Amino acid sequence: MTRYAGSRAVVVGQEPGIALAIAKRLVEGGAQVLLTVGGQEERARARTELGSAARLVVLAPSAAPGDRGALAGELGRWGGPGEDGGADLLFAGAVDTARPLLPWVRDGGAVVLTSPVPPDTATPDTAAPDTAVSDTAASDTAVGALASELAGRGIRVNAVAPGCIEAPPAGAVPLPPLGRLGSAEEVARAALFLATDATFTTGARLPVDGGLGRRP
Repeated sequence: MTRYAGSRAVVVGQEPGIALAIAKRLVEGGAQVLLTVGGQEERARARTELGSAARLVVLAPSAAPGDRGALAGELGRWGGPGEDGGADLLFAGAVDTARPLLPWVRDGGAVVLTSPVPPDTATPDTAAPDTAVSDTAASDTAVGALASELAGRGIRVNAVAPGCIEAPPAGAVPLPPLGRLGSAEEVARAALFLATDATFTTGARLPVDGGLGRRP
């Protein structure tokens, strides 16, 4: 499959399972991928899943947004910021993670943020409506502000908001309205839709939560 052939993508600062799922689909589609991992264990897992098709950079989860010298060095192998260098697609965990990398995003490219579901809305039984509304509004505002900022460069900015996604067993988890937990692969498909197919969409936040956010 060569759907993403010729594209360059950076995947940084996300939950490891989701980041790996995004990177895997990109690699399978023929893209050049730069993926950050949180340590040697994650690096080994990513190398097993992706082989030599992706470039991996170990970046501690606690690293400050501006403390990303190794990542900048790897990006430099694609050339300097500008039309001929940099990446077409940036998948980042938050605005603060994405911002230092924006000069490397080509004009006309796309940024997809992964906005985690607020802790108080992680399960249907523990939801706190006021907190959920506040956190969702803050996320929408951040995505919309960055979308407005980059519109002049033709860069679209959107976000996926995962919830009720499968994780290593940690006890029973109440299910969302769809009656099952989602997978990192399903989040990856939504993120790639926003990055490559939703070409007239910017400033949007797409829940990937089995209907959790729309419960009564």
